[in-house]
Amino acid sequence: MGGTSDARLICQQLDAAGVNYTLSVATPTGQHLAGDIRGEVRCGRMDFAAMVTWLTQNQTRWVVDASHPYAEVVSDTIARACQQVKVLLSRYQRPDQLAELEHPLLHKVPTLEAACEVAKGLGQRVLLTTGSKDLARWRAGLAEKTLLARVLPVADVMTQCAENGFGVTEIYAMCGPFSAEFNAAFYRQCRADVMITKASGAEGGYQEKVQPCLDAGIPCIVITRPMPAVSGEELLESQDAFSQRLRRWLANQ
Repeated sequence: MGGTSDARLICQQLDAAGVNYTLSVATPTGQHLAGDIRGEVRCGRMDFAAMVTWLTQNQTRWVVDASHPYAEVVSDTIARACQQVKVLLSRYQRPDQLAELEHPLLHKVPTLEAACEVAKGLGQRVLLTTGSKDLARWRAGLAEKTLLARVLPVADVMTQCAENGFGVTEIYAMCGPFSAEFNAAFYRQCRADVMITKASGAEGGYQEKVQPCLDAGIPCIVITRPMPAVSGEELLESQDAFSQRLRRWLANQ
């Protein structure tokens, strides 16, 4: 489950092992990012009932939740569906790198609402690098601020931006992750007073995004990740960890 770059790498490991699998993604963007994997790709969101039906009809034996680290509702639905049909569930979640950066201008908060409260006491121009899904919530929570959105350059995201009142001078459509040098220049160009992001880990360019922000004296608000639905050996935090779990799974088939 998941349309991230991590999910694609997991699929490549499954391909190499000759495992029959399906990659389930929510959007056409995720389908495109899957690339030339050998497994079937199904596109479209599933609620709890649909997921239970799908898992049952396909006689699924193992689910790997490689959805976005902040897709809390999705992960909860997957966990409940797997419990319902008694299917093994593993959660792939890359390390967040949160502990690797500390700074007086770095504010770590647990929720979007908490991020809004911190941002209200900071500068006027707030750069959002948190994706497009919650633009309406940011607009409501920071109504008095000038919001700038760095988002993916795809049509449905542009539509979301427009629907939430973002004008052409407030949208930066680009596909990361980016280098520290690029981000430093970008912060100067967009004249951000505050930056809000998520703990995206190395694959999401977390340090390359946050360190130049702090170096420029710009406050940075980081929304920490929700707790994963699984723990122990089923919580996988690297491709090597998945490879080891895959070998154990294959040995038991």
